[in-house]
Amino acid sequence: MLEPSHNDELPTIPGKRYFTIGEVSELCAVKPHVLRYWEQEFPQLNPVKRRGNRRYYQRQDVLMIRQIRSLLYEQGFTIGGARQRMSGGEAREDTTQYKQLIRQMITELEDVLQVLKT
Repeated sequence: MLEPSHNDELPTIPGKRYFTIGEVSELCAVKPHVLRYWEQEFPQLNPVKRRGNRRYYQRQDVLMIRQIRSLLYEQGFTIGGARQRMSGGEAREDTTQYKQLIRQMITELEDVLQVLKT
């Protein structure tokens, strides 16, 4: 089991279009009930809902959840403080999200390189 203290230790996000709540739970090291709660607290977190009210998250949702997780669990923000930080659109948080995306892309490119070498 991964230790949920650093974003670097979270699994690589697969190159899929949609993710179930169970997959997102594993990718972000957050329980499904916490994800459902965060949907109520963070209006910008709005997964697609299909038949039977099943949630389908996209890549940007997964990145946003990782950002929320970082604010709450690593940086010590309250829900209210994290919500304000997320809605404020501050450049520093955008940078964090871009760094995460760049790390993700590097990992995926390294995987492609390994496949091409064989």
